[in-house]
This record gives sequence, C-alpha cells and structure tokens, in this order.
Amino acid sequence: HGALQIDTPVCELKETLTGKYGEDSKLIYDLADQGGEQLALRYDLTVPFARYLAQNKITTMKRYQISKVYRRDNPSITKGRFREFYQCDFDIAGAFDPMIPDVECLRIVYEILKSLQINSFVIKVNHREILDGMFELCGVPAEKFKTICSAIDKLDKMSWDEVKAEMIGEKGLDESVADKIGEFVQLNGSTELVDRMLAEELGTNAKAKSGLEAIKLLLKYCDIFKLTDNIRFDLSLARGLDYYTGVIYETVLTLEEVECGSIAAGGRYDGLVGVLADTPRWQVPCVGVSIGIERILAIMEKQ
Repeated sequence: HGALQIDTPVCELKETLTGKYGEDSKLIYDLADQGGEQLALRYDLTVPFARYLAQNKITTMKRYQISKVYRRDNPSITKGRFREFYQCDFDIAGAFDPMIPDVECLRIVYEILKSLQINSFVIKVNHREILDGMFELCGVPAEKFKTICSAIDKLDKMSWDEVKAEMIGEKGLDESVADKIGEFVQLNGSTELVDRMLAEELGTNAKAKSGLEAIKLLLKYCDIFKLTDNIRFDLSLARGLDYYTGVIYETVLTLEEVECGSIAAGGRYDGLVGVLADTPRWQVPCVGVSIGIERILAIMEKQ
C-alpha cells in the first residue's frame, strides 16, 4: 500500500500524551523527572506519529510501524491483555477525497486477516459525529460527552444494564437520558439502517446527519473494495480515545470459542497534529488503524 516505515521514541514528553486517551490516561506509565523533563512511555503509536508530523511540518505521508507500546493495565493472558505488547500501525496523513484513505485502512485489515487465514471477523464502523448528535438528541450535557462515550465503549465487555448503571451511578446521568441512548446503541446494520436513521429523528440533528452521510459514502466504497460481507455499521461502537474526530472502527472475531476483545481498531483523528504543533492553525487530517499482534498470534495458536 505504499507506506514508509518509521520509528518513534519509546519515551515521549508526558504532556504530549496526557489528555489524549480519555479515561484510559490513568494507564500511561509515568517516568519520574529525568533532568528537568517529565516523560512517559508511549501508550500507542498514534500520538507519537502525530507529534512527528507536527514537529517536522509534514503534511502528507503514509507510514507503517511495528513497535512495542506500554499500558499500566491488569494483564489477562486469556483475553490478550498485556502491559507491554506489539502494535502494528498503518496511517495515512494528508488531505484526500472523503473516505478514500478511511476505506483503504479497512481494506488493509481485511487483507491482513485473510492472508493469515482468520476468516470469521466483522469490522464494526461508526462515526464520532453520529455519537455527538445522538448525545445531543438524548439530552446528554456537553461536558459529559467524553465520559459517556467511554462508558458506551465498554459495551463489548459489559451488558447494557451494567453500562447503564455506570452512566447513572458513576457519571450522574438521568435515567430517562440513559434509556434513550439505550434505544440507539442497540442498533446495527448496513446501508438500509443508515437510510432509516437519516429519515428519522437522528437525521434532524446537523452533526448526526453529517456523520450518517459520511458512513453512507464509506459503505459505498466498502462495496467497491469487496468488504461488504465483513462490515457492520454499529451505533454501540464508541472508542473511548479523545482524539478521534470522524470514522471509527474496530475488528472483532465472530468465533464463539475465542475471547480476546478487538484485534484491530482505529479511526480518523483530524485535530491531533494541530494540538501538538507549535504553529497556530497547523492542521493535518489523518486516519489510521492499529493491529494487535499478540491477539492475532493467540487466535492463530488456537486455530
């Protein structure tokens, strides 16, 4: 796919990493003051890549990187959760026609999994603007968008009742608002669902409408790229990281006997380079995907 390989440092300035990962920021490994600088171990390969683009004033680049990342998590070998693990990232930076780089990232995941003979998987897609519009319609206060987003992100690990209890109990959301969110997040489907949403209440919200139209275009390209059988538009997909701005996606296995969470995930992060740049209004649109190598190895071993 024409990407260059780059490497980025294992250590980043702590301020580069903080505030980018939502509630998962507590999983960043902090390093004590080293000669006057607060450092941290990289949590993923995306933020260091955005920092690299900002620092070197690069506006267009395709890159891949296979490196270790570090998370102060509770390890679980069976679920493929580690504190030190490899990620393989592929990113496209630069301004292109809408959804073309996004669908290329999905195609790459498809090609990788098919070539490793992992055939029963589904790539769930959603859009940050659809989520924002949905929250607005349901009456979630703007300052709670991110925490509610990270609660919804747990739906692949917890039942709706548990997530609802967290929203009401821990996040202080009104029960009627949580119930309204529940009606949306249990929906998934294909282009027909997108059309239905556009025609209904969600389509009356400007943000949600823009997101739904973007997803419709993405699904059209998925058809051209022969991905339709493995793609599902899923309103419960939230991806808890703060830097996503557009399309988000996550690949999960459809095999019952393998429990390992998502094996690849990513999305569009158009604002991240601008946040890290020292030049005002310096923006580089980006989209990328991250493949969890250990999880894929675990599946291949089971097979």
